Amino acid sequence: MKLVIGDILNRFELDAIRETAATLPFQDGRKTAGRIARQIKDNRQALPSAETAAILDKVETALRANPVFMSAARPKAFVGMMLSRYSDGQAYGTHVDDALMAGGRTDLSFTLFLSPEDTYAGGELVIQEHLEDQAIKLAAGDMILYPSTTLHRVAPVNSGQRLVVIGWITSWLRDPAQREILYDLDQCIAHNLAQDGKTEYLDRLTKTRSNLLRMWADA
Repeated sequence: MKLVIGDILNRFELDAIRETAATLPFQDGRKTAGRIARQIKDNRQALPSAETAAILDKVETALRANPVFMSAARPKAFVGMMLSRYSDGQAYGTHVDDALMAGGRTDLSFTLFLSPEDTYAGGELVIQEHLEDQAIKLAAGDMILYPSTTLHRVAPVNSGQRLVVIGWITSWLRDPAQREILYDLDQCIAHNLAQDGKTEYLDRLTKTRSNLLRMWADA
C-alpha cells in the first residue's frame, strides 16, 4: 500500500528546517551507497551533526504524532533517516532500498518533501509499477509512504533544489496485507465513532482490531 499523508509539518516548522538546512555541510551521497548504488546515485546528504539530528528528531516526533502515519506504518522502529538534497541535474537511478539497515528490517520507506514544489523542476520520486511508473511530487510538508520492496528512482532535478527527508521503518507487521487490513479497520472505527459514538458494534470492531494485531505483531 502506498499512501500520501499531508501536513506532516506546518509552514513555520518547514521554514525553520529549511533555514537550518541552508547552514549545514552536505557530503556526496555516494559515500553512504553500496557498490551498485554508487554508480547511479548523485545527490548530497547532510553530514551528521547536532543540527541535523535535531531536524530528524523533529520529523520523527511529527510522524509519531500523526494518526494516519501511525495507523498505516505501525512503526516498531525508525531504522534510518537522512536529510537529502538534489540540484543541478542530480538524480538517483532505479534501485531498491537495502533490506537491512542498522540491524533492522526495512518494511516501509518514506519521502517527506521540504521544498515548495514550485521552486524546483523535475525531482519526482518515480515508483516502478507492473503496468506503468508512478511519478510523485508533493507539496512541502507532505509525504509519500511506500513499501521498501519496490523499485524506485528520483528523476533528475532540472532547476532549483529538492530538499527532502527520507527514512526507513521496521513495522510491527512485516506483512503488507496485514498492515492494510488494520489500516482499513482503523478508518472504519474512526468513521463509526464519529457517526454513532460508542456502540456494541464499535466494541466488536475494536476487539477484532486488537486481536488481529495480537496475532500478527512481530513482537
